[in-house]
Amino acid sequence: MINIENISILVVDDTRSMLLTIEKMLENLKIGKNVWFAENGKEGLEILNTVKCDIALLDWNMPVMNGIEMLEKIRNDKALRDLPVIIVTAETDQDSVLQAVKMEIDGYLVKPLTLTSLEEKIKAVVEKVNHPDLATQQRLMARNLEEKGEYETAIEHIKTALIHNPASSRLLRRLGLLHFKINKDAIAEKCLLKAASLNEYDTITRVILADYYINHNELEKAGKYYLEILSLSTQYHDQAMALARRLLINGYRQMSVDIFSKLVIHSDKQNDLRQTVIDFCITHNELEYAQVLLEKSFKENPSNYDVLYKIGMICQLMADWGKALKCFLEIDRHLKNHLETKLQIAKIYYRIGKILIAEDYLDQILGINPENQEAIALRKKL
Repeated sequence: MINIENISILVVDDTRSMLLTIEKMLENLKIGKNVWFAENGKEGLEILNTVKCDIALLDWNMPVMNGIEMLEKIRNDKALRDLPVIIVTAETDQDSVLQAVKMEIDGYLVKPLTLTSLEEKIKAVVEKVNHPDLATQQRLMARNLEEKGEYETAIEHIKTALIHNPASSRLLRRLGLLHFKINKDAIAEKCLLKAASLNEYDTITRVILADYYINHNELEKAGKYYLEILSLSTQYHDQAMALARRLLINGYRQMSVDIFSKLVIHSDKQNDLRQTVIDFCITHNELEYAQVLLEKSFKENPSNYDVLYKIGMICQLMADWGKALKCFLEIDRHLKNHLETKLQIAKIYYRIGKILIAEDYLDQILGINPENQEAIALRKKL
């Protein structure tokens, strides 16, 4: 049982003024004996792993780790999973309010906070913890049975919980995972699919489904869920990258490109990731998307002629001689002694039958480096 006057509260918000406001409100309401503060989800988790808290108030939008990502960490941690969580959202962010309602939270508050709204929400959450509803009681009983290995009986309790709360994606996900434990994968998949359909913000279920499909080599289905996951969380970029590579290798070009695109857009190291994706795509003959990424890079930094050279080389691989030539001529205009560029220009002019111009570029190359073997070989062909 939680005593509202003596509870320990964790408040996580990246705005210092909001932390001070909530601290003052709690003092005025005489709620909480100890109040801990953090400025992002990562700091909040460090506090939770150090001190015992009875309830957490998490801001929705924060750097480093946002409220929903922190919530997911809490729910996946055996020591923290039962912590009551209230999400705080911006007044104008209606989508966030909808998402908060559907997540595994105990309540949500809309900014700007008032004394009345804060008091009512905390008291309602404490009352719910002290006197859990029938669905919660059944879920907790099922969890205890599951941890003892009594999966069949646990399943029956989850089914009873669903009678009281049939729209709970959390209960449906638990039911699916229990069926995995008794090797009834088809039923498990059905439960998880229903959970995902009921809650478009349920990241955990989508990760489980995606991993299930990867293990069964149903890569397109896995890709579909990872696209949704990437719209909800930044925690799964490494897994999404691995899947995108596997998709491309196995011929699922469009799905692979779609995942790569989302990863590049959401990455905090966009340039590095973009280069990684470009190199992988070139290696596996996905030239069109590599070209798109290179052109974006060049647009951002039009003096980077190494990027323009790569664009020209890709255009040659795609037999787009006109565009390739345009790229190389632009480089040659700025870098007069770039022999590789001059060689590519000579090769293209030779290919399209403009022999005299090709000879002129070969003369330029050999004037700078008389031992250039590629230029000598091409001159012999002329």
